[in-house]
Amino acid sequence: MRPRPRGLRARLLVAFVLVTVLGAAAAAWSGAGSASTALVASAEQRLTEGLTGRIDAVTPQLPHPPDRDALDRLRAAAGPDTLVTYRNLRSADGDGTGLVTGELRTAVRTRHELVTQRITADGGPWLLVGTPVMITAPDGARTPSGIEVYSVHDLTGVERQIDGLAAAAAGTAALALPPAVLLALLASRSVLRPVRRLRDTAQRLADGDLGARLPPRGADELAELTATVNGMAESLQTSMTAMRRMQADARRFAADVSHELRTPLSTLTAVVEVLATAADGMPADARESAELAITETHRLVRLVEDLMEVSRFDAGTARLRLEETELTGAVRDCLRARGWLDRVDVEAPEDIRLRLDRRRLDVIMANLVGNALRHGGPPVRIRLSASREQVRAEVTDGGPGLPEQVVPQVFDRFYKADAVRTRTPGSGLGLAIALENARLHGGDLTAGNAGGAGARFVLRLPRDGAVGADWADGEDG
Repeated sequence: MRPRPRGLRARLLVAFVLVTVLGAAAAAWSGAGSASTALVASAEQRLTEGLTGRIDAVTPQLPHPPDRDALDRLRAAAGPDTLVTYRNLRSADGDGTGLVTGELRTAVRTRHELVTQRITADGGPWLLVGTPVMITAPDGARTPSGIEVYSVHDLTGVERQIDGLAAAAAGTAALALPPAVLLALLASRSVLRPVRRLRDTAQRLADGDLGARLPPRGADELAELTATVNGMAESLQTSMTAMRRMQADARRFAADVSHELRTPLSTLTAVVEVLATAADGMPADARESAELAITETHRLVRLVEDLMEVSRFDAGTARLRLEETELTGAVRDCLRARGWLDRVDVEAPEDIRLRLDRRRLDVIMANLVGNALRHGGPPVRIRLSASREQVRAEVTDGGPGLPEQVVPQVFDRFYKADAVRTRTPGSGLGLAIALENARLHGGDLTAGNAGGAGARFVLRLPRDGAVGADWADGEDG
């Protein structure tokens, strides 16, 4: 595969140099071709004119019809590389006359005019000239005398001149290359400087500096592109400012509402507790209404508590209270507090120790196990394992699993996969809070399906803060 230059500077440099070299080569080729044609034509004209002049000087002195001596005199006057013929007579052969071709002889005899032919023989170029000797009648008419003169001329000298011109043209093209490279560097610098400024501005925008701008310079396409980027950045900054303001208002509203609801909810909770103690002595209809009120009040209290927790995450005020914790015991305590020990299988080695916020771990495991019991199916299992880098808690159930379209949204706030379950005790915030708590520890929480059936949630927490020299065995997936 042919390597390609990387970067605009390299491409511009290569393109500029190629254009220059190709232009110089084309000019050199054209100049050499024109010079070659001109030199050959000039040499041909000079040689033919000299030959015809020498022939015309001797022709009036020749007898007609000529004899062998007359032909030899004409050959001697025409030059050493000449052959003179008259019907069946011919002069002595001159040097190189063996190169005269039959094609040239035929052309002279049929056309009755001077004919030239260029050939290559013995490794060099040659010019063949053939001409008939004409007789001029008293009335001025010219008729062929039957005498034909053939001359051979070596063009090696002309070829050397042509080669010298081609070499000079190639040298000129080579001399043009360094200035072309310099001009290419200057041109690419002037073009790439605003491109680099645009790149830096775009990088600042990508890094969150929405106030980054680049003043346009000039009136070319790059200036138009700069103005377009500035307009895009302005629109983006306006939209992001409005969005952040709306998000801040929404968070502040949720936090304020949750805070304001705490006092009345505390009072309402106390009333509900009194109502619960008196519910047994109520008529059936009144008792059903009281139980419904108690259930919904507890649900409202949990919702407010979840909203306050979410507002703390959004405001960045959530803090960890780290303590040395034995993971397996903490998980069992979570299940025991909710009466789930007999409904959940725990597979874990003992003595997995690390520093974490025990309350937040309890929130995470309660959400994962509660969802598995409520929306999945038996058996519900918890598998704990650890490596030197992290600990891993996997919660699986034997239910139908998570639909593919649900997995990307399962941690979204207020998301419920089944619209029929809108009145279930859950608020749709549990998994979102669990994920935030995992990230607050520097870990992560992922959702998916087990190999056979059922949903699978995997909690990973880093071991950086773990204490104790004994590491638990287990496979980290």
